[in-house]
Amino acid sequence: MFKPFKNLRALLDSKSLELRQAPKSAAYEINAVQTDHRSEHEIFEEAMADVKKLPRFNCLIQVPPPPPLPNTVNAAERETIVQLKNLVKYGTGFVVSLTPEYVEGLANGVPPTVARRLHRGDFSVQAHFDLHGLGVQDAHEAFDAFLNRCVAAGKRAVLIIHGRGLSSPSKPVLKSKVYQWLTTSPWHRWVIAFTSARLCDGGTGATYVLLRQKPLTKRLRKKMIR
Repeated sequence: MFKPFKNLRALLDSKSLELRQAPKSAAYEINAVQTDHRSEHEIFEEAMADVKKLPRFNCLIQVPPPPPLPNTVNAAERETIVQLKNLVKYGTGFVVSLTPEYVEGLANGVPPTVARRLHRGDFSVQAHFDLHGLGVQDAHEAFDAFLNRCVAAGKRAVLIIHGRGLSSPSKPVLKSKVYQWLTTSPWHRWVIAFTSARLCDGGTGATYVLLRQKPLTKRLRKKMIR
């Protein structure tokens, strides 16, 4: 059998090898590695012993606020801005009678001042009825029943809430019907005047109606014309 290392022991014994001594620095490093059994955390703490912690507020970059814009707005523009803010926040300055949704009607011979007074709130509302959620037929029946009760009780100034009809595809349905019933139905003989309500009572989504004590007859109409 092939035995290549058979005579290796005899060869080593016949030749003496001189071993060189390792440098002291290398031996120190080897011994230091072999004898230092500290954990990595302990070694890190020793290395960071002289490091000082920075306060947290010093780690943030303080960005100075931008300089204020030059005051180029004049007094009139500032007043307009204040009015717009009050209009949006509180409704101050909003005039219902100046909007396209405002409605108004007067019987023959009634001066326009009556409508202005009615819209202004000079007549105390004695009864009100809400038509919201009703179809046209049900709303008409409720409208007739409400005015019948008001006339029977002697109430003069009433409020009918119909909504603005913003969800209607074309024109507001109930609002248009209330206008029609007040002007063309038999109730027009009982109506002195009607106007859109103030904001506090529903604005253009409601209507003030001023009723007569007795219906207007042809004879009474002739007297008024004379």
